[in-house]
Amino acid sequence: MKSVATFFLCLLHVSAASLTVAVDTAMRDEMKQQELVGLAVGVIQNGRVEYLKGYGWADREKQTPVTRQTLFRWASISKSLTGVTAMQLWERGQLELGADVRRYVPEFPAKPAPISVRHLLCHQGGIVHYSNGPVVVTVRGYKQANPFESVVLALDTFKRSPVVNAPGEKYAYTTHGFILLSAAVERAGKQKFALQVRDRIAKPLGMTTLQPDYQWVRIPNRAVGYRKQDGKVVVSTDTDVSWKLAGGGFISNIDDLAKFANGLLNHRLVKPTTRAKMWTQQKTNDDQLTGYGLGFSFKQYEKGELSSWKAGRTAVVLVGHSGAQEKTRTYMILWPAKKMAVVVMTNSQHANINKLTGRLLSIVWPPEPSR
Repeated sequence: MKSVATFFLCLLHVSAASLTVAVDTAMRDEMKQQELVGLAVGVIQNGRVEYLKGYGWADREKQTPVTRQTLFRWASISKSLTGVTAMQLWERGQLELGADVRRYVPEFPAKPAPISVRHLLCHQGGIVHYSNGPVVVTVRGYKQANPFESVVLALDTFKRSPVVNAPGEKYAYTTHGFILLSAAVERAGKQKFALQVRDRIAKPLGMTTLQPDYQWVRIPNRAVGYRKQDGKVVVSTDTDVSWKLAGGGFISNIDDLAKFANGLLNHRLVKPTTRAKMWTQQKTNDDQLTGYGLGFSFKQYEKGELSSWKAGRTAVVLVGHSGAQEKTRTYMILWPAKKMAVVVMTNSQHANINKLTGRLLSIVWPPEPSR
């Protein structure tokens, strides 16, 4: 029996060693091809975090390397955090998905038709994004030094904007819609939105670095961001993202992003039936399927390539979210049936994150025939 156990243990070590070599080789190659400054990746297999590593520089000018302690902006993966907090409240009967969001947030002006919580979760509320319609800002004075730390006051950045479509008419991606959603979560949960994320996601999963990326707070180990300008990789700008916390304002190290992905795979945040609801592609009023669930997007994976979901294709459908923002590009992609996931974070805005993540996927999950 001992020799058999030793044999299988050796196989596991060989597998782990092979994974390390393959991932290292591919990630270093992608960094060179794409001129990336810093990168961190994680691999989850069989519901366990099997690989975590940083590459390159967190601060190129100071020659500070990326380690597992380096913090990267999550950008739009923050929307999945918001989706989970909303669905946790739904499980408890504290938040109704079909309710008019103004039931919870009367400060949001009435629009031509009621916008439900579900509409916000699946980007069908008609709330303006950045460039698909006029963004009308409410200009007024505030007593607070950092007023948009309040998710309700952050509504001033867009609440007077006209809707871009009738609720449920079509899918229209919007970060502003998730700001409104976080205000509903705050009111329904009777606790500050950021604290709900801390208490019901970060603490249960042991995520010790996940936090709002507040500019006025000293946060050790933040990565410096980089972008391409005139063909050269230069330091990026570093603007405040506190106003869009729910849609793109969190920050953590690679370990914590991996813990979030693994918690989702292992049903540690919501009930299996709730997760299935979150991970069901939503339909518009005319019964058209979209590539988005409730706080999570759907991607297609085929022959080592990752792409946006399109109706009619036979590629494997995966769930997760990507993020694109100043200082960062991120990806969290999960294959629930296989209890597998990969997470990717880089401080290089010019990264082709689809290619980078697809390359990683092709190592962990070798290309399969189309189905």
